[in-house]
Amino acid sequence: MRIIFDPEPRAAEDIFTAADREKFFSTYDVVTWNGEDREAFYDRYLPTADVVISQQPMEKTRLDQASKLRCIVNVETNFLPNVDYEACFHRGIHVIAPSSVFAAPVAEMGVGMALSLARGIHSAHGDFVAGQELYGLEGNADAELLAGADVGFVGFGDLGRAVHKLLAGFQPRIRAFDPWLPDGVLERLGVMPASLDEVLSQSRFVFVVATITTENAHLLDAGKLGLMQKGAKLILLSRAAVADFEALKSAAGSGRILVATDVFPEEPVAADDPIRTVPNILFSAHRAGALTSALRNIGKLMLEDLGQIARGLPPVASKRAERETVMRLRSKPIDKS
Repeated sequence: MRIIFDPEPRAAEDIFTAADREKFFSTYDVVTWNGEDREAFYDRYLPTADVVISQQPMEKTRLDQASKLRCIVNVETNFLPNVDYEACFHRGIHVIAPSSVFAAPVAEMGVGMALSLARGIHSAHGDFVAGQELYGLEGNADAELLAGADVGFVGFGDLGRAVHKLLAGFQPRIRAFDPWLPDGVLERLGVMPASLDEVLSQSRFVFVVATITTENAHLLDAGKLGLMQKGAKLILLSRAAVADFEALKSAAGSGRILVATDVFPEEPVAADDPIRTVPNILFSAHRAGALTSALRNIGKLMLEDLGQIARGLPPVASKRAERETVMRLRSKPIDKS
């Protein structure tokens, strides 16, 4: 099975363990892009390729060259709008992304952020360093328990389900809003289906784990954030564009809600960005999922699916692009993470 390997902005050492890398290159006929003229490289190798591992544009003119193509793998793990998905669906070409590798590490960070917001861990540390610590009950004036709390989810895909799994020991009451899932699926996953307004107004902790789509940009605007209870906690883990950051800064800055975020509208955040001085926000520099172990699971899932494809079976380890939803996704390309 011939594979075009052009994973930029990632590299082989990013996504493979040494053993998996050896397996990949020894098992398959891999042709690797090494910085030469890319157009000429694809013109040369697409006609004989069974699989393309690349984030490069795969429009109809390129797909027409690839008469043997069975699968496109995006190891950036986003479905970008630079692929002619309809042509792929028509020809039975799978387009896959091993994006689930980031769910567990991001979920751990999210639960940690929720606990820190609930118990003031980060702020109490800062107070102690400054010699302004408060002891005992006095230091817990605004603290609350995650255990037994009302928790809401905006979105309930891989990341939401990973957070849900970690929360099991806290036995919270969980509501979830996900317009792409029927109520029965949410119920079988152990959460209460709810509207967005219900999630925001009835939760002490809200995990925002929805991917960005054509329908939900700035979904959490001033009006929606205004539904949240005073002192409620919002943990933003997925994509910054789901929230109106001006409204988010206003809600946190007023002290009405507490916010934790791992993502920002523009990254890296400018040194003089006013958000840095907004109180009641716990910041993380888009690092929740950026673990070596998570990145190297990309190669592991990809090898599983390449094995499936080589045997004439559909990929099962990675997420597959779906005709009904893929062109509604609006994730940004990564630089490197």
